[in-house]
Amino acid sequence: MSAVFSVWAVPSGASGGASAAVCFSTFMSDDAKALVQRLKRRDPELLDHLIEQYQFRLFRYLLHLTANRERAEDFFQETWLRVLERGHQYDGKWKFEAWLFAIARNLVLDWHRRKKPQSIDSLAGSEEHAEFDIKDERVESPLDQVLHAEQKSGVQQSLEKVPAIYREVLVLRFQEEMQLDEISGVTGAPISTVKSRLYRGLGALKAAMQGGAA
Repeated sequence: MSAVFSVWAVPSGASGGASAAVCFSTFMSDDAKALVQRLKRRDPELLDHLIEQYQFRLFRYLLHLTANRERAEDFFQETWLRVLERGHQYDGKWKFEAWLFAIARNLVLDWHRRKKPQSIDSLAGSEEHAEFDIKDERVESPLDQVLHAEQKSGVQQSLEKVPAIYREVLVLRFQEEMQLDEISGVTGAPISTVKSRLYRGLGALKAAMQGGAA
């Protein structure tokens, strides 16, 4: 892929360690059917608004997934092309951001499969499918506690030390604030597997942060 579709430029302030202003979706509080219909019509005004609404979140997710800015830029633009081409497939059953992230993730997985025999899902450990009970509630999470304890310094560097398969669900859950069923929809993994990855990801992040502080 090449970054030729400059009309959808990557946010100039986006970077792996930068904290960008996040615009959360308002679409699902409106008439979801209207969004579906406008996507089916390939409404250019709507597409421009969606890009503006989700550009920082999407690019941040792709940076975490690829750990490479140039690749993230290519996937960023390719994702919006897919939205334009396949907007008619969006049925409103998922929140738009979950559908958007699933498109982006599939593009990355396709690239991995072409370049390497292993996909991102194969990076999990042997105990990947063990079940753990992580409550899906809006309370201070273990990750929040770690962030507060460390005053958010060095978190980005520590997060990048976490294996990609676990880092992805940490980003989706705690940065994108997706619920477990939404993460399951994005990744294609059962909720029990999502819980397992969260549990192991939190442990890996904590260990990485403690190692950095030592």
